[in-house]
Amino acid sequence: MTRILITGMSGAGKTTVLRELSRRGHRTIDTDHDGWVLPDGTWDETRMSALLEMHMPLFVSGTVENQGAFYDRFSAVVLLSAPAEILIERVSLRANNSYGRSTADQAEILQFILDVEPLLRGGATLELDGRRPVSELADELERLIRVSP
Repeated sequence: MTRILITGMSGAGKTTVLRELSRRGHRTIDTDHDGWVLPDGTWDETRMSALLEMHMPLFVSGTVENQGAFYDRFSAVVLLSAPAEILIERVSLRANNSYGRSTADQAEILQFILDVEPLLRGGATLELDGRRPVSELADELERLIRVSP
């Protein structure tokens, strides 16, 4: 079954596009919530393995250190990206998550853009511009569900 991972930096639009996909009736998991991420910042491998063994189309979002260990279980790994100034603006304004409001958080995000985003780009099968309208991003992600084996 088709499983799509949506990854990217904080503020790239992962939660927003996941919310739209859920609104359209798709099964979605935002690993930033509900205990998917362990205190060490990695996915709970047992729980993630069990999820990915389920036979249903699924969109998963998250960015964690051990996500690469699961890439072979996804039909596609989609990197949402946006320029640093857009990411910082978005995280400083969002109401659903306090991460990114402090100058220390923002400095960390800027460092992650330099250190982590290239790794995500290297593992991605597709990169989408997170500045695009959410409906367009969701349309493109739905196309992946329809064409993947």
